Amino acid sequence: MASQDNRNETAYHTPALLYESVDGLNISPCGVYVDVTFGGGGHSREILNRLGEEGRLIAFDQDEDAAGNTFADPRFTFVHSNFRFLKNFLRYYGIEATDGILADLGVSSHHFDISERGFSFRLPGELDMRMNRHAQKRAADILNEYEEGKLSELFLQYGELKNARQISSAIVRYRQAGRIGETGDLLAILEPFTRREKEKKILAQAFQALRIEVNGEIDALKEMLRQALQLLKPGGRLSVISYHSLEDRPVKNFFRTGNFEGTPAKDFYGNVETPFTAVNRKVIIPSEEEQQRNPRSRSARLRIAEKKYEI
Repeated sequence: MASQDNRNETAYHTPALLYESVDGLNISPCGVYVDVTFGGGGHSREILNRLGEEGRLIAFDQDEDAAGNTFADPRFTFVHSNFRFLKNFLRYYGIEATDGILADLGVSSHHFDISERGFSFRLPGELDMRMNRHAQKRAADILNEYEEGKLSELFLQYGELKNARQISSAIVRYRQAGRIGETGDLLAILEPFTRREKEKKILAQAFQALRIEVNGEIDALKEMLRQALQLLKPGGRLSVISYHSLEDRPVKNFFRTGNFEGTPAKDFYGNVETPFTAVNRKVIIPSEEEQQRNPRSRSARLRIAEKKYEI
């Protein structure tokens, strides 16, 4: 029978590729590890299960709801903060280097299932979408305040919507009659652009674009990856689960070349210089059995890399 803690974790979020991502860290019982996306605590608990008494785990999450999933363990420290501040907080806790860092970049099931958070197009609620509810900018603020060109760029870049310009024009027309505040308002705006066979995909792309903008997700990811490279010990590992190409692309490029453009640096002799060695040459995806058990894992992609040398 599952423990109460495990039931709470599952209710909050069922972690994708749990064992594969933690296996990828190649955990040393006395090592220092970081889970930068604590969420329901599933990955953190599995890491703790593999640590000895001298091991240590630091977990980050900017959502105050995640703090309710923490557990009492002398080896564990929870940091209520965005992972873009990884380096500063580790120094605060006296940690200069780590043996492994894990990131599960997906949005927790908890967020999609609570209507007032505004993450899901399936539920009525305010257009909020803030991971950190102390942040000022909501999705509704973006829809009501951004100029048409900026909205178009947002939906094209973060939603990969080909009709981003038309959608942005419709938003501007709609808000002239009153403030856009609820998910229903956005669904009404998007209705003319959603063909039945692609309705869910288009809605998901539009909501994704707003969520990424609200939370500054891509910039935060890049900042975290740069800091992770600095913080990892030689031989330390970085295990990252992404859920769409906008996340996976910078992770893939960074692992291969040490930069986000994907352009490898070369030494005097023309040899490619990269700070990482790929642990998995081919991206790891959930098994069919896991996808059936946890449908939200279907888009998960796991990449693991090992740091070669000191930066």
